Amino acid sequence: MTLKERARLISRNLSHVREKIKTAAESSGRDSDDIDLMVVTKTWPAGIIEIVVDNGIRLLGENRIQEALPKIENLAKNYSDLHWHMIGHLQSNKAKHALDAFDCIQSVDSLKIANRISSLAVQRETRKDIMLEVNISGESSKFGFKPEEVISNIETLLGLPGINLTGLMTIGPLTGDREKIRKAFREMKKLYNRLSISYPNSMKNLSMGMSDDYDIAIEEGATMVRIGRAIFGPREI
Repeated sequence: MTLKERARLISRNLSHVREKIKTAAESSGRDSDDIDLMVVTKTWPAGIIEIVVDNGIRLLGENRIQEALPKIENLAKNYSDLHWHMIGHLQSNKAKHALDAFDCIQSVDSLKIANRISSLAVQRETRKDIMLEVNISGESSKFGFKPEEVISNIETLLGLPGINLTGLMTIGPLTGDREKIRKAFREMKKLYNRLSISYPNSMKNLSMGMSDDYDIAIEEGATMVRIGRAIFGPREI
């Protein structure tokens, strides 16, 4: 596929995704303007990412630090208003790089990594936006706090210096059963609502929903969706 063909595909897919977001929001009585679209750029080079940026996207997500760093540096030369979020599992020994490169770390999945980010932020005399990754489906293959661990540890997390908790993130169940996915997202929204009552300033975002299930996530209350494949199309090997 040529670059022009890829650009046309991405533009067409992006329009479709935006329309689907609008439809899902309206079906649940919501305003689509209240839902942030994050484009996940994993495996795609800066030259391809520029296509979505030129189509109005400013919120970008990456899974791996080593892959993200050159992209962030490259794109910063021409675009000063991009916001990058870390959405993949973060190892403690790479937290320093994540702190420097990303505007928000969504994948804070343990007290250990939260403490590491806090310590580094204090050393730099700064604050870092984070979100808590919740393993809402209880799948052993996934990282994340159990829902009850979020509740029991929230005060400790909010007491850590140098971090600014902005919400929760989850990955839907790895299944084709859309009712199971819906049930998980519904449980996630209940947790989010419960925390929002006591900690409204720390529950600004509920990040859930990807290429195969973002419409369900929006219907169940997501404020941010993370979409890659449905926009970029299949990757050419």
